[in-house]
Amino acid sequence: MSEHKYEFSVTMSCSGCSGAVERVLKKLEGMSLSLSSTPISLSPFLGNIPGVGADMEWLCAGVKSYEVSLDSQTAVVVADESLPYEKVLRTIAKTGKKVTAGKADGVEQSVEVPAE
Repeated sequence: MSEHKYEFSVTMSCSGCSGAVERVLKKLEGMSLSLSSTPISLSPFLGNIPGVGADMEWLCAGVKSYEVSLDSQTAVVVADESLPYEKVLRTIAKTGKKVTAGKADGVEQSVEVPAE
């Protein structure tokens, strides 16, 4: 599975600010479950979820890692392909901290927070 690197410039004035950004990013962390290597059948639990097959990974969320730096005023997020830039931007914006610049895989992106 491929991954994306999202970089944000975030206005943070104290460790409480950077802590708030860290907390919301932590909520986006997920775990992956490889259905092909699971020794029990998960079919009764998954029901008829479209796209979930016996030989594919099912991802609950998309953040693989993140680093928030108060010194450099940045938040760097490594995410799997299932997590879009806009969702991470929206999540950081919910802290009330201003995002002044953003990049997805090295390409400048809009920092206008999209509606949900």
